Amino acid sequence: MTEYPQIASPTRTQAILNRYHLSAKKSLGQNFLVDLGVLDNIVAAAKITKADNVIEIGPGIGGLTEQLAKAANKVVAFEIDANLLPVLDETLAPYDNIEIINQDILKANLPKIIDDVFDTEKPLKVVANLPYYITTPIVMDLITGETQFDAIVVMMQKEVAERLNAEPSTKPYGSLSVIVQELNQVEISFVVPKTAFIPQPKVDSAIVKLTPRVKRAVEPFDQKAFISFVRGCFMHQRKTLWNNLQGIFGKTPEVKANIKEVLASVNIDAGVRPENLTVDQFVTLANAFHTLKNLI
Repeated sequence: MTEYPQIASPTRTQAILNRYHLSAKKSLGQNFLVDLGVLDNIVAAAKITKADNVIEIGPGIGGLTEQLAKAANKVVAFEIDANLLPVLDETLAPYDNIEIINQDILKANLPKIIDDVFDTEKPLKVVANLPYYITTPIVMDLITGETQFDAIVVMMQKEVAERLNAEPSTKPYGSLSVIVQELNQVEISFVVPKTAFIPQPKVDSAIVKLTPRVKRAVEPFDQKAFISFVRGCFMHQRKTLWNNLQGIFGKTPEVKANIKEVLASVNIDAGVRPENLTVDQFVTLANAFHTLKNLI
């Protein structure tokens, strides 16, 4: 077998792009990672071993896929761009533990695919360089779907990563912070400079690791209802919790009285801003609106 430089080396990446007359599609948020050290660090952050099965999203020309295949038991990669399929067939030909699926991950029947292609007794992880324009929908889909992953390790814009990991009373803290942190331990593993990509994006990226929380001090009575409630609480920025709760439930005298009663029961000031509440406080508040007044 002919020995080629690794796919993500700058010379090999450029050669592949030239050979197939490829350029990154802005509409799909494509940027090709050409720093092998970063790829090694991603695999290390995910703690990939030969016991693990891995789902990758957006393999591009296969740079990260190659490193995952070397470390994992099996890799299934979802690629939406059909033009990249013949490229991946060639670049990943030396590996027999990779399957490419030409499908939008958001439209895929993930539980069925996982049952069909993986040994479900093995740990299952997601590792991906996510397209910047659709990062949040993919993360939300992964953490709220039927499938429980042992870890989700994804690259995204640094600014979005900071929102996921934000603490209460800080500028990045918002509904996304609360929803993601209620379900997961969130860790920013490391920052990836924009110089690590072809073409260079305008901002730096970061690797975020999400691992499922085993148990919180308080649990939401219903996950979907909790997510909708949190989004409503942050609906109007720079508004108080009181104003946003009226936006959710209404402004009649009876509703206002119910809101005041629930807030008093959980010892939360009506004048507080949503960004000052902890994740546990949001869970407690949502549960109180459900159990005391059946408003959710």
